[in-house]
Amino acid sequence: MQIHSLGLDNFYDDEFSLIGIHTTLEDFKLAYLLNKNLRTSFQKSRKDLAFKEEKKRASFSLYNYSNTEYDFDWHLIANSSKRENQTVSNELLLTSETKTYLITEKKKVDFFIKISGDIQYNFISKTVAKIKKIDQVITSYQIDKNTLKSKDFLIF
Repeated sequence: MQIHSLGLDNFYDDEFSLIGIHTTLEDFKLAYLLNKNLRTSFQKSRKDLAFKEEKKRASFSLYNYSNTEYDFDWHLIANSSKRENQTVSNELLLTSETKTYLITEKKKVDFFIKISGDIQYNFISKTVAKIKKIDQVITSYQIDKNTLKSKDFLIF
């Protein structure tokens, strides 16, 4: 009798494109402007992208859009998460802020757009060009996902 085994790699769909966005906008404002300029319909996810490692917790803002015409799933993901830490010292309340990054090797990127599916390079180039035209966006560009060490955080 022949036995077949499947690993997790057999279920993982590696087909996605990644766009990096540099902006000072809040997540909801960026989602609104992307919807207006790209004719998408990003909606806030009910749950953020959350990670817990030892005593550290991080939660990254997540917006979703499904394009049923072309069978693409889009995700707008914040690259940073801020958390306030309060400590008491000599009857003083001290507050510090901890910033955690989803993709640590891209700390200057504020948001990522992950587009799942088999997408033409030309489509991504046009999308990046449209994002760059938004006044509040500093820059936008395609990121080669194969160069990222922590791309596993983008699997969801």
